[in-house]
Amino acid sequence: MNLLRPLLLIAIVVGSCFVSMNYAEHHTGKNSEAMSILYMHVVPAKLDFSGHGHGHDGHDHAHDAAADAGAHAEHATGVFGLPEALAPTNLQIFQIAAVLMILIAFSGVADHLRNGGGDKMTRILAGWVTWIRDEMIHPNLHGVDEKKFVPYFLYVFFFIVFQNLMGLVPGSATATASIWVTAAMALTTLLAMLGCGMVAQGPIAFWKNLVPHVPGWLWPLMFVVELVGLCVKPFALMIRLFANMTGGHMVVLSFMGLIFFFAGNDLTSMGYAVSPPAVGLSVFIMIIEGFVALLQAYIFTQLTIMFVGSSVHPEH
Repeated sequence: MNLLRPLLLIAIVVGSCFVSMNYAEHHTGKNSEAMSILYMHVVPAKLDFSGHGHGHDGHDHAHDAAADAGAHAEHATGVFGLPEALAPTNLQIFQIAAVLMILIAFSGVADHLRNGGGDKMTRILAGWVTWIRDEMIHPNLHGVDEKKFVPYFLYVFFFIVFQNLMGLVPGSATATASIWVTAAMALTTLLAMLGCGMVAQGPIAFWKNLVPHVPGWLWPLMFVVELVGLCVKPFALMIRLFANMTGGHMVVLSFMGLIFFFAGNDLTSMGYAVSPPAVGLSVFIMIIEGFVALLQAYIFTQLTIMFVGSSVHPEH
């Protein structure tokens, strides 16, 4: 098996974790704020490459109000000269990493599907591609030229998978645990539903066929209902992915937080006592989250395929 691609994938994950751990604003390195390192998994934190406010040497830089005010005024433009409101966060690091991992991991899959051959990783990923195409996309597009849709749906599936799985690595952040990330992905689903539907049926026919055959006096009310339903579908995708990825991490944080809670309240012996069960339960939840990471990617992609398919062919 060619080791170059696995090594590149590992390097991307390790590099992303390094940047997130060392350049995220709220990472202070203080023992009293050890939970902040775990909390980085579920909240976006702005990146700061200036070296201010991280407290790597253990001193209390972050809580000096005057220093904070001065640093804020000095670096109001944020990273890369961007306005502070548009400053990149640790979540963008892992989103970019997910895209790079897709490009590297699937670099030989297309040739394998056309000509055969390739290493073990290529054959495994090609099997996933074939399964998604044959079992998820083909049954829901009802005879449409599915080749036009396969790349997008494959990207959606593996983009979510890589983000979810990277969120399980210590020192990382789970981009899909941010409501803004899942909202953006749900918005692309809505745009795909509208765009593909209007291209396939025509702009006027799409909105006309949105309402089933009903009496004329009921048509306006049903149009409003169907319009709301059209928006609720991607909204449900947004909430489901966000809630599932956040919930698992919060359970782990709750178990690990017991250790820091007791140890930080002069109950050191109790902290030692709760450590084994807390760590054991956390590891158990993390194993379950590995399955949930794949399951949520499957659900999001499957429902996206069904929603786009129903927009292209409303009769089905």
